[in-house]
Amino acid sequence: MTSFQTERLTSEEYRYIINGQQSEIKGNGSNPVKWYRLFTFRQTWALITGKGLIDPIFWFFLFWLPSYFSSAYTLDLRKPSLELMIIYAATTAGSIGGGYFSSLLIKKGWLVMKARKSALFIFAVLELSIILAQFTTAAWMAVGIISLAVAVHQAWATNVFTMASDMFPTEAVGSVVGIAGMAGAVGGILFPILVGSLLDSFKAAGNLTGGYNLLFTICGLTYLTAWTIIHLLTRKQSTVKLNELQ
Repeated sequence: MTSFQTERLTSEEYRYIINGQQSEIKGNGSNPVKWYRLFTFRQTWALITGKGLIDPIFWFFLFWLPSYFSSAYTLDLRKPSLELMIIYAATTAGSIGGGYFSSLLIKKGWLVMKARKSALFIFAVLELSIILAQFTTAAWMAVGIISLAVAVHQAWATNVFTMASDMFPTEAVGSVVGIAGMAGAVGGILFPILVGSLLDSFKAAGNLTGGYNLLFTICGLTYLTAWTIIHLLTRKQSTVKLNELQ
C-alpha cells in the first residue's frame, strides 16, 4: 500500500489495479493487439456511435448556451452568470449518478450489458426533455431543463466509457476508448458547422431563438437514435475475445 491510497481502496483492489497495469505494459506474454482490427467488430462501432453522435451535443451545450441565454433571455455575458454555473455544475451529478445507477442494477443481479443498455435507454428517454426548452417562458425554467439535459448526458458518457471494458479484454480497452474518443472529437468538429449554419439562417430570418429550438429538438432525438444503433450492434454478441484481436 502506498500513501496515495484511501481507506476505501482495499489491498485486493490495489493489487488488481497494479497487476492490470503491469500486464498491459509487459504484454502479458501474448501478441500485441492489432488496433486496426478493432474496426472489424460491431462492438467498436457501437462505442463510436455512442461517442461520435453524442459528444458533439455536449460541446454544443458547453459553447453555445451563453449565446442562447443572451439572445433568448437577454443574459448579460459581461457578468458572472449563476444560471450557467448551475447548468455546468449539474454535469458532476450526472457523471456520478450515471455510473452508480448501472452498477446498482448489476448488484441486483442484472447481466452487465443489459444493465448498461437499460441505463442508456433510460437516459436517452430523459434526454427528450431538452425539447421542452423551446416552450419555456422564463430563464430559470430553461436552466432546470438544460441542467437535467447536461446531467443526463454525463450519465450517458460514463456508461459508454464503461462499456469499453465490458465488451473488450483489458489489452484492447485503451485502444478502443481512443478510437471512440476520436469519433467524438470529429463529431465535435463537424457539428458546430451545422450549428453555425442553422443559426445564421434563422438569424437572417429574424428568428435566432427558433434556430436554437430546432437544435434542441435534434439534440433530444439523437440519444434515442444512438441507443438504437448501439443495441442493434451488440444484440447478438456483446463481448470480444483477446484471440479475436490478434
